[in-house]
Amino acid sequence: MIEFKIYTAVKDLPIIEWNGLTRHDIFLQTHYLEAFEKACPNTICVYYVGVFNKNELVGVAVIQRVQLYLKDMFRHEGATRFKEVLQNALSKFLKGNILVVGNLTHTGQHGIFIDQTKISQTQFIEKIFEACEELTKWIRIERKRKIRLILFKDYFKNDSIHLEQSVFESKKFYKMQVQPNMVMKPRKNWLSTQDYVADMTTKYRSRFNRARQKRQSIITKELNIEEIKNHSIDLYKLYKNVSKNASFNTFILPKNHFLILKEHLLDDFKVFGYYLNNELIGFYSLILNNNSLETYFLGYDSEHQHSNQLYLNMLYDMAAYAINNGFESVVYARTAMEIKSSVGAQPETMFIYLKYTNSFVNALLKQIFNLMNPTQKWEERRPFKK
Repeated sequence: MIEFKIYTAVKDLPIIEWNGLTRHDIFLQTHYLEAFEKACPNTICVYYVGVFNKNELVGVAVIQRVQLYLKDMFRHEGATRFKEVLQNALSKFLKGNILVVGNLTHTGQHGIFIDQTKISQTQFIEKIFEACEELTKWIRIERKRKIRLILFKDYFKNDSIHLEQSVFESKKFYKMQVQPNMVMKPRKNWLSTQDYVADMTTKYRSRFNRARQKRQSIITKELNIEEIKNHSIDLYKLYKNVSKNASFNTFILPKNHFLILKEHLLDDFKVFGYYLNNELIGFYSLILNNNSLETYFLGYDSEHQHSNQLYLNMLYDMAAYAINNGFESVVYARTAMEIKSSVGAQPETMFIYLKYTNSFVNALLKQIFNLMNPTQKWEERRPFKK
């Protein structure tokens, strides 16, 4: 008999069984989930679903209830008046509470896992639909909130979940393409940063050298727990400086986010600071996810960004860390795609499945989504020799 159970806290999970099933993905492991539970944006509430076959845990899901507000959704300054009016009109359809099967704060599929030797994918997905329905009712009754949208995110083109497209369609979910995930896969001959640079064309090798020349006055160092604690205000200020320039935002991290992640993930979470004249002017963070290096949030002081090419140097430093530590891939996520392609990342197409709970609005959802998430025109760079 296949059943599911909804949990509202990590401490209530069957931790040994859960971690045994999800050891391939740190974002599904309980030490990450516990950290996120303590340091998640105040607009996000997390639920966990265990799917059981004859009392054996055979599948898991992480579901986030996200409260969207207009002031958080569109914060890009300088938008035309027409565009601002259009965005505000459209976002009225989306503001409120949504359910996300996955992790809204990180690009990629970090929301579900199934042991397909013990349950079919179709059976599992059906149980997650049931869990979403039960959560929707519970949230309406206990939290006095109405769920407006249900979203399954982010799936690569070759993900087996697409075999269940007819199941999603029967539940009135739409499959939609979103901006690609930028991923770099280091070549086997890259044993050092020098090998990485040697494989670049003359144009991009010169670009690398110019960027490194501009950062000569900067000292880069990994921050330990105590340093992250002491720099908490600075890290948050630098993060907010970058975050506020995003065209679309669904959350704001709390001030203690980086410290709590470090306390729980320890060596699997890295924060590197950039210092100029003993002042912290930038940072980037990484999550070590088995063989995959996941780039995380970063921040920098705008005054020093261009003159020191901080962002470009951070991208190079992330690549160097992956190469020097033998990672099989670097997940750069889906923003700033052109500059990320210039350091070697390639776009990997991603899809989501979503449904608006109002049937009339759901019929118009594709058009609304396309207006909210317009295709970005960008030129893919190819920095390496054949």
